[in-house]
Amino acid sequence: MSERINAHQLYQPTLYPRRTQHQQVNQNTFKSLFDKELEPSLIISKHAKKRLEDRNIEITNASWNKIGEKVKEAGRKGVKDSLVILRDVTLVVNAPNQTVITALGRNESASQIFTNINGAIVIDD
Repeated sequence: MSERINAHQLYQPTLYPRRTQHQQVNQNTFKSLFDKELEPSLIISKHAKKRLEDRNIEITNASWNKIGEKVKEAGRKGVKDSLVILRDVTLVVNAPNQTVITALGRNESASQIFTNINGAIVIDD
């Protein structure tokens, strides 16, 4: 029995699995960050979706984007729950979670009392 060491046994390459096209080396590429910034930033809760549908309230993408920007700004200033007032709609939005909690038509909101709100955003488009 021979315990000789051959040269090819000393330098065996480490084998790595082949990368597929689906795997990315870095998830924080410029494109992924750019696309993330373009995505709508607000989440609409089930309750708010139902309210919007029941009341036939439609908000344009431009208005959603503006609301999202203002809610982010309010969050940076320490606002937790804000009342967002538009011409036809009033929304209650949780700024840290970027979530629309509820929605009312402006006519309905005129006679309502809003509690636990520590900020207001008025958008007049």
